[in-house]
Amino acid sequence: MKFNDIEQHKQLFVLALPMILSNITAPLLGLVDTAVIGHLSHSYYLGGSTVGAMIITVITWLCGFLRMSTTGLSAQAFGEKNDQRNCLILLRGIIVAFSIGLTVILLQGVYLDVALALAGGSEQVQFYAKEYSAIRIWGLPAALANLVIMGWLLGNHQAKAVMWLIIATNLINLGLDLLFVMGFGWQVKGVAFATLISEYSGLLIGLAFVFKNFQQKFIGLFSSFQHLLSEVAERSALLSYFKLNRDILIRTLCLEVCFVFMTFQGARLGDDVIAANAILMNFLLLISFGLDGIANAAEVMVGKAKGENNQKSMFVSVNIALFWTGIFALCYSVLFYLAGRYFILAISDITAVVDYAQQHLFWIVALPLLACWCYLYDGVYVGLMQAHIMRNSMLIATFGCFFPVWWLLQDYGNHGLWAAFCVFMLARGVTLAWHYQRNKNAF
Repeated sequence: MKFNDIEQHKQLFVLALPMILSNITAPLLGLVDTAVIGHLSHSYYLGGSTVGAMIITVITWLCGFLRMSTTGLSAQAFGEKNDQRNCLILLRGIIVAFSIGLTVILLQGVYLDVALALAGGSEQVQFYAKEYSAIRIWGLPAALANLVIMGWLLGNHQAKAVMWLIIATNLINLGLDLLFVMGFGWQVKGVAFATLISEYSGLLIGLAFVFKNFQQKFIGLFSSFQHLLSEVAERSALLSYFKLNRDILIRTLCLEVCFVFMTFQGARLGDDVIAANAILMNFLLLISFGLDGIANAAEVMVGKAKGENNQKSMFVSVNIALFWTGIFALCYSVLFYLAGRYFILAISDITAVVDYAQQHLFWIVALPLLACWCYLYDGVYVGLMQAHIMRNSMLIATFGCFFPVWWLLQDYGNHGLWAAFCVFMLARGVTLAWHYQRNKNAF
């Protein structure tokens, strides 16, 4: 099996292209949200919705372990052809997702007060951030369960189902956005209600996909409900599940600290700064979700190879994914170099916000080439279920790079913030690449 094996390239794209298309719809929808709010009369509408979205998104991103661990575990079960364990992975994940979501809803008073106090910003930004987050928080059980369902479908080589699930959910969100904000004039709360409804719609669509395509796998499990409960709650399986997710949670927490710091620090620099950063962060998400499509494919291919105990297949999969990650990253950089200014103008017509975003656009041009490697190697280590390596890499990048670089460059304001973020992303890729090259024969 060689790098020039056409079948391996085809397999990568069979998995990656649906994920790239579906992943890109999420930040594109974020850009639509931003454009709808960005064309209102004041920048604090955009600032408030951005802070409010971050307050809720920090929970879903922290719980990204639900998607990652489900993909890795189900991919390995798929490779082993162990249907019972595969189905239990989905059920266990959905139960954990709903438990977390309902807990946050019960504690929402304390959580929202603390988050808004940490966020800072003007009185208007605080008002609209609270309005937005108080609505969105009720969608957390569905949002977290959707992570599990998407991870499970992907691990079972159902990338097209994931694509249609994400596209359908985002189209519902888009239609409701336009109806509630442009039609009903609900402003920030319209965007929040649109997302809330789309999250529960996505849950129903996802469960329908699972039922349609995998009902035969679950029939045996549901023959005895008591036996099913004992299997889902089996102690050793739960301990292994939470140990794996603990490391991914720590890794994601570090990532969230950096993203939240970017948002909150921008809020302290002024309404125009946070609005401009909201545009740039949406560009970053567009880049990251696109590159994540290849990383998602690498997760599945590496996990399957691991389940089959096929080391040669794993090596080829990683090399092919590295090659195409570099190609896509280069295309993103060229795209934003040539058209970034027009993208900004399409999103907002507030002069101060547009000017400020354009002054910082070169960071978005540089980021794909600096950051693409960390996305890919994250996928590799998810497939290998080596979450502690991802955790250690993220700890080094966050506390050894991001915050020290920001502290040294804080006099440069927002440029110092973006410089620290670029170093952070590069450090993640370098540390993971170093570990993989040093230890790949041991996997």
